[in-house]
Amino acid sequence: MRASLIQIAVNEDESVDSRRQRVAALVREQAGADLVVLPELWTIGAFAYEEFGREAEPLEGPTYETMAKAASDAGVWLHAGSIPERDPEGPLYNTSLVFSPSGELSAAYRKIHRFGFDKGEAVLMGAGRDLVTVRLPGTTLGVATCYDLRFPELFRSLVDAGAETLVIPAGWPERRRAHWTLLAQARAVENQAFVLACGTAGTHAGVPQAGHSIVVDPWGEVLAEAGSGEEVLTVDFDPARVAATREQFPALKDRVLGLEPPRR
Repeated sequence: MRASLIQIAVNEDESVDSRRQRVAALVREQAGADLVVLPELWTIGAFAYEEFGREAEPLEGPTYETMAKAASDAGVWLHAGSIPERDPEGPLYNTSLVFSPSGELSAAYRKIHRFGFDKGEAVLMGAGRDLVTVRLPGTTLGVATCYDLRFPELFRSLVDAGAETLVIPAGWPERRRAHWTLLAQARAVENQAFVLACGTAGTHAGVPQAGHSIVVDPWGEVLAEAGSGEEVLTVDFDPARVAATREQFPALKDRVLGLEPPRR
């Protein structure tokens, strides 16, 4: 498979609508890839808390429509990162959208773990509850978002649901970039899965972003890593390596905790 991670620079001098159109053009340029991945909350910036309410949109709003068409035009599976979703019957959500090559919505994932420690996203947005996997030709995606990366039990559950490739859009701050790389490799190794982690560049509400989108194989080897600015990171990988790795080193079969009640 060929995956292209588009590490978008989010800057305050560019309007949301202009950024949508620019990113749609970037997606179309990836025609020939199998999967394209965008970052978290790239329309506004993950730390632009004051914009969450102002720029929130319904699930099938302008970003949905623009990205659906871009996926169809390019003929690619598109993980369109996440949007600030306004549920007409509930709170805001940090919601990821996955489109098929025909432009149809294949999955929507509401971020389960909200960042902020009782402020920011943690109080402005509701928490999702449902695990999401998406079956592609050749692999099954497990969908997570940014802060989710710090919670290994989520990824174990995704693996139990059949995930072989873990896709993680993010707006990760530069000051914790070492954690970003470390955790991406850890999630790959412990779950014997590919990890495709796509971050943003630029500065969100005064918070410099880490960039350094990364693709990691099931042994924890970094196959490709971006720099700190806007760029497209493209990598070819063989999804069959997941099954081969799990057969060669069957650590997942030795799991004990979480599979059955502990003995007293």
